[in-house]
Amino acid sequence: MILTREEMTFDFCGARFDLERDRTVLAWIFSQYLYGEVTGVQVGHWLEIAPDFDAAQFLARQANEEMAHVKLFLRILDSLGATPQPPHRALSFLASDFAGATFEEHCLLEMAVGEGFVLTAIYAFIDTLPEGEIRTLMSGLARQEEGHVNFGEEQTLKALARRPALAPHLLGLTLVAMLGVRAIARYTGKRYGDHPVLTQMPSFLAHANRVTELRLQRLGVIDRPLASLGRGERAALMSKATVSRYSRALNPLRRKPTKLTKTYLADPAIMGRFQVRN
Repeated sequence: MILTREEMTFDFCGARFDLERDRTVLAWIFSQYLYGEVTGVQVGHWLEIAPDFDAAQFLARQANEEMAHVKLFLRILDSLGATPQPPHRALSFLASDFAGATFEEHCLLEMAVGEGFVLTAIYAFIDTLPEGEIRTLMSGLARQEEGHVNFGEEQTLKALARRPALAPHLLGLTLVAMLGVRAIARYTGKRYGDHPVLTQMPSFLAHANRVTELRLQRLGVIDRPLASLGRGERAALMSKATVSRYSRALNPLRRKPTKLTKTYLADPAIMGRFQVRN
């Protein structure tokens, strides 16, 4: 990844979760994670239109990992004596309704930025959960999520190298996503504001936003601080990107992405081994 674990870590000043005391709040939080992993079925769509065989191999592995993560969170919820709960509306919007409409949007919005937010929260759980099975499971989950974020970053760098003009569009979509994350964080802080960990939600959100901004800078999506964007400029970026995203998705005459079945014989990952024969 282009950010380190240390850069993504937030200091909760010793605050901790207690599995007995916090069963209710943890059940709600892990239910949100469960929903996010269930949306991993959407990886199948991107597998079909992966830009190359190497990307397709990664996405096939990711799809399997996402399904394993569903079982992981079901196991965690069962260990808490809890049942899965519905997702927050903002999470449902971000992970399903606002999911990327192109491979480039998917890689930045859902993998680099979206899973980057998730990974920041996973690190926070690892640092605030007591030693035990759940913490161990979250540590293993973090390693796989790091791979997903890294893939999104790599693909975004490739996309921007090909099309630098794509950056403002990706930034606009990210700004919308950040509003959705803010809604989830505010709801969590309001609902569980008396909890020693979650009472720090405003500061943690600010940290997560700084992490996202740093990721955007290193990817080349932005070349100046987000704070330098005025309200009008932010609104214009978000509205233009959103209109473009949905109008393209709804346009029956839009250019369809080329499927891997049409490109595999020109893929170096497949044909490279045969070139020595020519």
